[in-house]
Amino acid sequence: MKGNVKRELIGNEGMLILDTARRLIRRNAVDNLMKLVVKTHPADIAWVFRHFSPTERKFVFNIIAQTDAFGEFLSELDRSIMLEMVGDLTPKFMANIIKDMPSDDAADILEVLPEDFANEIRRLMGREDREEVDELLKYLPDSAGGLMSPDFMALDEELSVGDAIRKVQERSEEMEMSFYLYITHGDEGQLDGVVSLRELLMHPPYRLLRNIMNSNVVAVTTDTDQSEVAHIVAQYNFLAIPVVDSAYKLVGIVTVDDVIDVIREEATEDFLQMAGAGKDREILLKSTIDNAMTRAPWLFATWLGGIISMFIITSFQTELAKVLALASFIPIVMGMGGNIATQSSTIVVRGIATGRINMKELSRVIFKEMRVGLLLGSMFGFILGVLAHFGYSDPARLGLVVGISVLISMAIASTVGTFVPLFLRRLDVDTAIATGPFVTTAIDILGVSSYFLIAKLLLDL
Repeated sequence: MKGNVKRELIGNEGMLILDTARRLIRRNAVDNLMKLVVKTHPADIAWVFRHFSPTERKFVFNIIAQTDAFGEFLSELDRSIMLEMVGDLTPKFMANIIKDMPSDDAADILEVLPEDFANEIRRLMGREDREEVDELLKYLPDSAGGLMSPDFMALDEELSVGDAIRKVQERSEEMEMSFYLYITHGDEGQLDGVVSLRELLMHPPYRLLRNIMNSNVVAVTTDTDQSEVAHIVAQYNFLAIPVVDSAYKLVGIVTVDDVIDVIREEATEDFLQMAGAGKDREILLKSTIDNAMTRAPWLFATWLGGIISMFIITSFQTELAKVLALASFIPIVMGMGGNIATQSSTIVVRGIATGRINMKELSRVIFKEMRVGLLLGSMFGFILGVLAHFGYSDPARLGLVVGISVLISMAIASTVGTFVPLFLRRLDVDTAIATGPFVTTAIDILGVSSYFLIAKLLLDL
């Protein structure tokens, strides 16, 4: 038994396994590679697999396909790699693998496979397995219905504690999560309450479940967005949450491991969008051309903003010719504004995602960030103004121009960086897109415009 324990990667162990696997591949040591795969957790094999070359992947994939952990390994693979690898497998082989997988994982794989290939796999599956998977495929992949597992422990409210314990003992191995026992009533199985396994064991065998259950159960519907499901599970520290249909019939549960995946995916998408790199979570695995094409539209916004800023600067070339020192401070005025705008936007987007921002008190949030911008702008503007004053004796008021410009630029930037995501949220638009090139480009344009207007006014240019 001890030899079959699969350990997760800790520290540098992942790189050690990668190096070991590559040495075995070079030596064509198939038996030793098989032993390595069997002793390593499928999630860790998937991590190692990501770092292989295409030739190494094909070699190792054929070995993993012979193991009992192949299905779990497929569910852990990055989508693009999985699609690349299974293309050479027969539908019959895939049907034999998928029928032994948890139905929610099987549905996830079938959802991303080419339609003809997926339909052929479904045709070759047993009727019961196929119907279970088809039921899940009806729902959107980013909804609670698309996330849920139909393997849950449901017990009728008229059962006694003793009978319930016997049912748990009989069926617990088939179930996804038996820590929570969901109590139902009626022939349709409407959700009535929940009781934990610990609570069940604390009551005498003759007591009925309806007398010990918690009827104040938190549930989601099949069309609830996955981000809302993740928020509820995180809010209440659940290990699982029940999913009901429009008639309040219990149809599945979403477990915490799926929620962790959702949180990671949503956070990755937000970070990519905030950085102006699209929202494809597997962008690192794309080819050079695909990677560039994904990022090009976002960079176009920055390019366009740069062109506009160039024309603004050109329109003030007469003023620049009179005071060349003005050009020296353009980068810092634009940089300070863009930086604080990104900070404000990031704070607001994260606050919206975690529910820490009350959308009914938008003015309070906006004015708070404006005050932060004024405070930081005053501090950095004063320091830069003093440096400009002593570094450039002519014109005498250059330090004042630079100091006020930094102050105004940072105040405007923090306000715009806060307002835009809040405004988009009100319009029910993804707020993460506001923190990428769009906000920083807008701030660059506003910053350089205000800088030259202040210079023209105070220096009588």
